[in-house]
Parts: sequence; structure tokens; C-alpha cells
Amino acid sequence: MFVKLSALLLPLVLLAHAEAQNLNFIYNDGFSGRSGLNLSLDGIAEITPEGLLKLTNHTKQRGGHAFYPNPVTFKNSENDSAFSFSTNFIFAIQPEYTTSSGDGMAFVIAPTRGLPGALSNQYLSLFNPSNNGKFTNHIFAVELDTIQTLEFSDINDNHVGIDINGLRSVTAAPAGYFDGQYFKNLTLISGKEMRVWVEYNGTKKQIEVTMAPIGVVTKVTKPATPLLSLKYDLSPILNKTMYVGFSSSNGPFLTSHYVVGWSFRMNGQAQDLIASNLPKLPSIAGKKTSMLFTFGVPLISVSLVLLVVSGVLYVIRRKRKFAEVLEDWELEYGPQRFKYKELYIATKGFREKELLGTGGFGKVYRGLLPSSEVEIAVKRVSLESRQGMKEFVAEIVSIGRLRHRNLVQLLGYCRRKEELLLVYDYMPNGSLDKYLFDQPEMTLNWSQRFKVIKGVASGLLYLHEEWEQVVIHRDVKASNVLLDGEFNGRLGDFGLARLYDHGTDPQTTHIVGTLGYLAPEHTRTGRATTSTDVFAFGAFLLEVACGKRPIKTQGPEHVILVDWVFSCWNRSDILEARDQSFGTDFVAEELELVLKLGLLCSHSEPAARPSMRQVVQYLAGDVALPEVSLLGLSSSGLTDRHREGFDDYAMSYQSSLGKGSSHSSYVAESSLLSGSR
Repeated sequence: MFVKLSALLLPLVLLAHAEAQNLNFIYNDGFSGRSGLNLSLDGIAEITPEGLLKLTNHTKQRGGHAFYPNPVTFKNSENDSAFSFSTNFIFAIQPEYTTSSGDGMAFVIAPTRGLPGALSNQYLSLFNPSNNGKFTNHIFAVELDTIQTLEFSDINDNHVGIDINGLRSVTAAPAGYFDGQYFKNLTLISGKEMRVWVEYNGTKKQIEVTMAPIGVVTKVTKPATPLLSLKYDLSPILNKTMYVGFSSSNGPFLTSHYVVGWSFRMNGQAQDLIASNLPKLPSIAGKKTSMLFTFGVPLISVSLVLLVVSGVLYVIRRKRKFAEVLEDWELEYGPQRFKYKELYIATKGFREKELLGTGGFGKVYRGLLPSSEVEIAVKRVSLESRQGMKEFVAEIVSIGRLRHRNLVQLLGYCRRKEELLLVYDYMPNGSLDKYLFDQPEMTLNWSQRFKVIKGVASGLLYLHEEWEQVVIHRDVKASNVLLDGEFNGRLGDFGLARLYDHGTDPQTTHIVGTLGYLAPEHTRTGRATTSTDVFAFGAFLLEVACGKRPIKTQGPEHVILVDWVFSCWNRSDILEARDQSFGTDFVAEELELVLKLGLLCSHSEPAARPSMRQVVQYLAGDVALPEVSLLGLSSSGLTDRHREGFDDYAMSYQSSLGKGSSHSSYVAESSLLSGSR
């Protein structure tokens, strides 16, 4: 009986395999109501009542996936060459703002549906920081990217790229198409429908991506010249069976990403979509025009005259109330500049109930942008900077281009009368310091704190080495580390940050920062460097691990945290310095590493401090912290005192870096620092 049943099933299995190799499907009349072809959705992706595939909705910093539900056979076995395939689809991107949008969308071929662990924002719901760029991903994607992420070397904020296992595109081009010999640009966030073809020739090992607006394409033709053409063998990338679909993500700006129709075929040319059969996109709501005053209407009565006059006076008073400073040099900053009126409404007139905190440089208010319902934090800064306003705003706008998961996004600015307003992403869990000091109502456990520490270290490494310029934060401390909804640490408050080009010396400036976090050489020379940031990070490490401020007054005495931690170390019981709220719920090796690293970063000599790249390696466990001899170590403190013995350790520390890839970067940094003092 079993043999007979197997004999009956075998042809069905072979038939299914053959069908998989020559799979052909098309969604040309909507994505709903097609039996057996329903897509597999996750995240915020949905099928609208009209039959549109909507990958993202009005939800910020979220993503969505939509995959064909069944696996697709791309080769006979793992070691064979990948088959040819072809797909074309029609999409549209509708942002809330005409100049800013979410982070884009992609056609994707992946080994699993849903891509577990993928992040939204710049990662397009395809990858995350730990797997981006790894060969083990086995992911092929064509991105339609509307944000320029310098971390991934994006060419601009309106491009198409071929991605293989990561978001640093193998090749990319500005969005557009060739009309004969002429290239015509397309704006991805125009809200208009556009068509994309993605084709792979398994024999020639050739990938081609072509796009065009709907109106250009007639019948079944497409532009003769592809937008992207890449000689690349996908056989090592594609597994025997894969899933095909779409991925998309939103950042702080709300955007709807639509797929209107989709056609796919293995080992052949995918059917072309007939635009007239596809469901219609929703109309983009335009701005409402105020009809409060109608000019040109004959004045019929004295009461109407009084009404008009009072209305004009109201408008004049309102204009004065929301008057801003706008100079010619600011015109280029366009989307980065917010209107004061918008921020005034968002914060409900900057009322006290919306106040999040007060610092030495101004007050911070919670806000809700009326047009997009995006939550923001607005910092009002007094204009007492010694730097010229034009240069200061230029740096603020440059900092607004920073994009890292552990940095608070600076969305833009506004100038009005004698104040500057900086607009940031809103972090719902507030600043880290409220969970550490003064008997907090809620504390963070060690696991949460260690995650925050590693996140802030990663953010500082990005600022110091991985962005297009060197960014010195100059005010690293717990109160400037904000926590998002999942208690991830994000370094914020870039009001004191300074930028300079890689390979150049930072300019001397006046001393700024917070007592307890200022490196000794900074107080002597006024020069801020990456090493002064490392010093402040050392104080940050100790305050997070110990739950104490760097300097605390006890009667007439000042207790310096780094000296106290060192005294515990000198007694061979450094864990005694830990925050006692941990109880026994902590990983001793991690906590000891953080405490020792905090002391090392707090060394009074810049050359003895590690770089942030080394710090990240230590925290990740990729490189072991050098062995420290207690006999050769003496307290460094926050000043130049007690340096005997510690210098010997610093020399042995530098010697321990004589082997390995980190040595060259460390020497280069030491040379830079010694040359800048």
C-alpha cells in the first residue's frame, strides 16, 4: 500500500517542482480576493479595500513586508547556477511632506519571509547593524531609496541601487530613465505611479534594472536602455529556494509606500502590467486654503468695514507673534528649517505642561507636529554663542545629516528674534540620568545599562571615525543620553558639538562642557578632541555602572568617583564600586570590564586613553582588555595628580597594542593629539 501511494505522489512532487522552476504569477487587478495568491504580510503592511498593497502607513519608524506566500525554486541544487528570472511592478511613494519622506522601499529575494531581526529607518526592514553586509544573509534587493545615508555611501536622496547582502549598494544611479539618448529624472517621492523592471540572465550572469513613469510605457515595451546594468553571478547568493516580495520602512517622516501591481516569472519574461486594469491610488490631500477673509467684495455696511479692519489688525498681530529671522544664506537649508508657528502649535504655546527639562542652554519641550502627528522635542537655545550665527546654523544643519541608531536625530531648526530652536526626535523614556541618581522611582538593571553603554559607544565611534567629518560631541554624560521606547540609548544634545575634516587638527575654542567630564588638557588648552570625548565617556561608564555622579559633595569634601572606583580596584575588589541596586543580578565579567575601561578612559594623559574603536571592540568582546597589574597602577583621577605608577601602566598598555590591526589607528590618534596640544 505504501509503495502504491508513493508511486502516486511522485508525479505530483515532480510536477510541483517543475512548476516552481517555471513559476509565473501576476497581480494586475489588485492584491485582494485572489484565491491561492494571497500575499504573506507582516509589520504594518496591509491590503487596502481598493486592493492596493500598502507597505507602510502613518506610523513612524516602522516597517512592513509583503512576500509571495510560497517558496520559489531558483536552482536545481545548492551548487548549481541560478536560473534566470524577471519581474516588473508599479509603485508609488506618497509622503506627508513634499520635501521629506520615509526611508524608501525595495524589491527583495530572501531566504525567509518577514526577515526577522531587520530594523526600519535606514535599514529598509532588510538588515540590522549586526548582519548588514554579511555573506550569510543571502539577500538580493533593488532599493528605491529616498534618504541619503552616508553610512552606506548613498549617492543622493533619490536613487535606485542593487543591494547584495547589505545596504552599501553594489551599483546605484539617480532615479530616472532613458528616453532615447536623453536621461530624464524621476522623483521617487512625487506620489506618482512608476514602473520598475528587474531582470537577471542566468546564462550571461547579468542584472538589469529599468524604470519609467506610467505615461511613457505603451503596450508591452520598456525603455531600451536600462538604468542599471551589472555583471554579477547570483548563484552564490541565492539558495535553492527563496521568497520574493517587497520591504519598506518609515523614519520620523510619515510616508505611504504602495505597490499597485506586480508580475513575476522564473526562466522567462514576466508579463507586462496593464495600467488601466490596476486599482487607483488615493488622492493626495492638498493644503486647505483659509477663506476667513475675502478681498474685493464691496463693503456694504460699516459693520463689515470694522470686521475687515479688526481682521487685518489680527493678522498683523499674529504675524508679529510668529515673526522669524530668515536671511538669504538660509534658503539652501529648506526642509531643515521649521516654521516658528508650527513649533508653537506643536508645543501648545511652549506651555509648562509640555516642559521636558531645563539645562544651562535652554528649555526642552515636548511637541506634536500638527500636520504629521510626529512627536518631537524642541529645545530653545539662547543666542549667546561666540561663533557667528551663519557658521553655527551651518554646523547644526550638517549635524542634522547624521544617521545612526544610537544618536538622537536632529530634524531641523528655527530662528526667531533672539532665540534658536532645535527640533529633535522625541524619546519617550527620557534621559538616562533619571534612572540612575537621586533615588529614582525606576532603575535599570545591569543588562539594560550594558546595552545602553554599548549603544552610546557605537554612536561615538560613528561621530569620530565613520561620518564624512569628525564630530566632537563635547558634552557626553548620562543626562544627554536619551532612551527610546525600547530603552535603547541614544546620544543627544549636539548644541556644543564641533566638526572638522578627517586628518586635520581641531581648532582651539573656549572651554565648554560639564564639570566632572572635562579632560585635564581641555581645561588647559581649550582644545576639544576625540580624546576629550573619550575622557567624558569614561566618566559616563563609571556613573552608569556605579549609579553615582562623577563629583559629589559630602560636607566640605568633594568625592571624585574615578578615585573611589580606583580605591576599590586597588583593594582587589573593584566590583564593590557597583550600583548596589543590582543585587546579585549582574554579569561580573561585564561589570568589571566596564569599571576598568572607565578608569582607563579617565586617564589624565590623552595618549593613554583608548580610541572609541578600541572601546567598542572591548565592549563587544572582540579584543580582550590588557592585563592590568595592580602594583603598577596608581590613581589618575580627574586631574594630573597621582600619576606615578599609572604612567608605567600606560606604557605597557601602548606596548600591548604593538600587534594587531588596532595599533596603527591608535598611533595615528596619539600623534594627532600630541601635535594638537
